[in-house]
Amino acid sequence: MYIRFPLSLRNVEDLLHERGIDVSYESVRFWWQRFGPKFASEIRRKRVQHMRSHSNWRWHLDEMFVKINGERHYLWRAVDHEGEVLESYVTKTRDKKAASKFLKKSMRRFGRPEVIVTDRLRSYGAAMKEIGNADRQKTGRWLNNRAENSHLPFRRRERAMQRFRRLRSLQKFASVHASVFNLFNSERSFYSRSNFRVNRAAALAEWRGLCAE
Repeated sequence: MYIRFPLSLRNVEDLLHERGIDVSYESVRFWWQRFGPKFASEIRRKRVQHMRSHSNWRWHLDEMFVKINGERHYLWRAVDHEGEVLESYVTKTRDKKAASKFLKKSMRRFGRPEVIVTDRLRSYGAAMKEIGNADRQKTGRWLNNRAENSHLPFRRRERAMQRFRRLRSLQKFASVHASVFNLFNSERSFYSRSNFRVNRAAALAEWRGLCAE
């Protein structure tokens, strides 16, 4: 519940207490730190092979500002054309070096997309030229709305957690949250009610399987 919904540790403690489970919010924190990365890694592993098989694949890249102890950092995020969050990477700068490292990390895991949509940040163009991908880049005023909209669930989580205190914890949470969000994310407007119920049931079954391992 802590990973999937915009809840604080104390919110989860209260919900569990209502169900007859008396634990401290520090226990919830320990569970999240112990099992969250494992669940995320397993979800990601099952999806990477499937994703790499797509040749006609569009990525949307964008960076968002995140404050850690009052200091500005940048969370780089790659989203595919279906809204799946592919990669999350935290840096202190948003220059060519940071953009290049983010792109190389994403492509090493998921392969090369056919089209990469970005905003007009010059760091993207310089990094694309460096790795030989300049001909695949597209920019436009509204082309990158997919990436912009994908920031919203993370912003809700950020508010519930009252922001972050360490770069390492931000990177860890962003990676875990992205994988769990991918599992349960469904574009309701694209499905009938019956298909949505089937997809949600399949996601819950996969989640319960992870928790049982």
